Parts: sequence; structure tokens; C-alpha cells
Amino acid sequence: ASKPKPKKPTTTIKYHRRLESRNCLKFHLRIGTSSELHRASAKSFIVAPSGLQQHQTLTRRKSAPPSTLNQAGAPGSKRIVLKESSSESDLDLPFWQRTWFIVLFLLMAISFFGLALFLFLTLDSDYTSTPVSAASEGVQITYGSAIKLMHEKTKFRLHSHDVPYGSGSGQQSVTGFPGVDDANSYWVVRSTDSSKQGDPIKSGSIIRLQHIKTRKWLHSHLHASPISGNMEVSCFGDDKESDTGDYWRLEIEGSGKTWRQDQRIRLQHIDTGGYLHSHDKKYTRIAGGQQEVCGVKEKRPDNVWLAAEGVYFPVTESK
Repeated sequence: ASKPKPKKPTTTIKYHRRLESRNCLKFHLRIGTSSELHRASAKSFIVAPSGLQQHQTLTRRKSAPPSTLNQAGAPGSKRIVLKESSSESDLDLPFWQRTWFIVLFLLMAISFFGLALFLFLTLDSDYTSTPVSAASEGVQITYGSAIKLMHEKTKFRLHSHDVPYGSGSGQQSVTGFPGVDDANSYWVVRSTDSSKQGDPIKSGSIIRLQHIKTRKWLHSHLHASPISGNMEVSCFGDDKESDTGDYWRLEIEGSGKTWRQDQRIRLQHIDTGGYLHSHDKKYTRIAGGQQEVCGVKEKRPDNVWLAAEGVYFPVTESK
């Protein structure tokens, strides 16, 4: 007689399957939450039991739908999928959001550099475009102003003192003085006509220069100067005594029409035609260290003068 077939242990199989499912879920919890797996850049794992006699296996997968975990955790399921994206692209911000601060900083730096360059070039061109001979922005010199005249080449100031020449006319000597702080180097600009104090002085005007300390006038004649033998320049007369030997014609270098501070000028003596001149030859006695001032016939680059320090009367407004 045939033996009856033994019944399959269905209850035992179901029990083992439930136990296996719980073990898979515990494995899932040990791996960690999905956010932790994202930070660790882990790959997807699949626990796929095939039966009671097979061991648990782990398989890589690039991605899985989000519903996989829910389906795997359901009772009686044969497969549990632990999904973790293999890429962090879903967490990456757009390029402009990650680099906006750097871009803004670069734009500000470029703008600042451009502004600084523009200001530098503008200011540099403003200072270099106007030569000293034009001096369009200099203080205007008017009749009555007390000024110091500086020899352009040697930087000495036109100077006088109550010391006569030991030769020539014997009149009060005129020299070039090296210092700036000297009261004997001030001269008041006077007119030879009806011009009043505060009137501007035009190029070609005939002027007189009165020494403030001694009240004498800048003068010249045909006597020989002590050092070079050119025309002597002296101081002569007083407030009540003056002649044409004290007259000098103002010649402005450049395009300027009226005399301004720091403007290059020449002074030509009316009687002799000589130009007010100086050089680096110095006296050794009486006025030691001071250089000779004289008159020369030639119009030369080294007989140019400039109005330096002084007290300048403002221009009188015409009514």
C-alpha cells in the first residue's frame, strides 16, 4: 500500500518568512535614516531573500522609486529595498545661488578700480593740461599789491636794502636773495597812469616797483653792473621823486592777457631797453651769498620772473 504523503509544514514556512521580514526591517533601521544615507553618499541596497535555504544577499542599485521602501516594509513582502541616491544633484543649489556673493564682490571690486582710475586720470589731466605760463586759475595781480618777484631759473627773490653800490652810480644796491622769509624782498606794484588800486594789470602795461622798506623805486641806467658788467639795476628816488628810469614794461609769456600769480613774465626797462636779469654769480662782500641783478639787452630764457609770495588786492569791480 502506498504511504501517505507527509503534509508540508506551511505554518513553519509562514513563521520563518515573517521572521525573515522582521530581520530585514531591523537591518534597514541599523543602516540609518534616508537623510543620513544621503549625507554619507551611500549606494542603494536590496535585501532579497529567495527562500529558507538561501542566505541574505546585498545588491547595488542606482536608484529606486520612493515607494519601494513602503512596499518592502509591508507584511509578507519578499523584498526590502534600502534606497539611497547615488548622486547629490537633488540637493545642489543653482550655480548663481551658490556663487552670488563672489560675483557681487568681483563686481564691486571692478567698479571701485574703474572709479579710482577715472579720478586719477581726470585729476592728472587737470593739473598737467594748464601750463604755468597760462596760469588761468592763479590769483590776479592788481595795482597796489605787495609781491615778491622770483627769478625762475635760480629761485632767488628780487631784493634790496639800504646798502649802496661801491662802484657805478653808487645808488642803493639790488640783489637776488636766496631765502623766502625776508621783509626786504617785498615790492608794491604802482602804475604810471590814472590806474587805481585794485585794477588788473594787462600785458604791455608800464609799471613801477616800489621797495616797501626804503620807499625807493626799481631803477636802471647805463652804468656797468659790479660783477658781469651789464646794465646796473638799482633803487632810486622816493615817494615824491620818480622818473622814466623807474618805468618797466610788463611782458606776459604765453596767452595770458592780465598778470596772474605764478605767471611767467619779463620786465623790460623803458629807457635802456634792457630786460631785468639775474644769474648765479654771487657777491662775496657786503651782500655775501646774494647774486647779481642786472639788465641785459637780449630776450633770454633766463630773464623770466614770477610773482611768488605777497599780498594781493582783489580786483575792483567796474561800475
